[in-house]
Amino acid sequence: MSSSPHPPSGSEPASPPTALTTSTDPTGELLVPLLASDTGPAREWADAAQVDQVARPEDLAEGDTHLNVMRTFCFADLSGFTAYTREHGPHAAVRQLGEFRRVTRNVAAKRGVRVAKWLGDGVMLVGTESAPTIALGAHLVHHFSESAIRVRVGIATGIALLFEGDDYIGEPVNLASKLCNQAEPGELLAVTDLQGLPAWVRSDGEVPVRIKGVGAVGGVHRLRVTPPT
Repeated sequence: MSSSPHPPSGSEPASPPTALTTSTDPTGELLVPLLASDTGPAREWADAAQVDQVARPEDLAEGDTHLNVMRTFCFADLSGFTAYTREHGPHAAVRQLGEFRRVTRNVAAKRGVRVAKWLGDGVMLVGTESAPTIALGAHLVHHFSESAIRVRVGIATGIALLFEGDDYIGEPVNLASKLCNQAEPGELLAVTDLQGLPAWVRSDGEVPVRIKGVGAVGGVHRLRVTPPT
């Protein structure tokens, strides 16, 4: 039973909900929102540049809003989505896409990875650490392993340019996207640090990958979810 929103007369107001006081219902859904500070890229740039965020217009720091950052980029998409749409019709395809986006958004939030942008039947995700980002990519592959449309994933870690506070430009971004395009349905290809690999994800070793316009790419690992014990 939820408590009354108004404290008894003479009592102190209830403290705002935090990660320690937040409760869940039997389904695991949050009953009250968590309070968390904004950790988005725009705030990150402002903190790194040590900008007075409330300065007068003439006093605001000059210069372009770009910053070099180390990130792990993950691209995932529904493999064969166009063919599925032709065979089963747009309504069935939209249901599959809706499920993909719902699961991606929910799992990304729980693993601390940001949905940077939706790309039609795909998505670009950005993580500050490699392990949670790998976990997210592997989770998506696993979740849709028995689905009518399977997911493929490409992951790459490296230094990229955070441009204008909300966009990433650079080699690791392009590489993650191209690895996703090269992956087979249900496959995860990654060029990243495997030291913190989640215990339930294993590497099948390096695999040869050749990308049009780039050539052979080294250090590409095929990752997969291990069977439950």
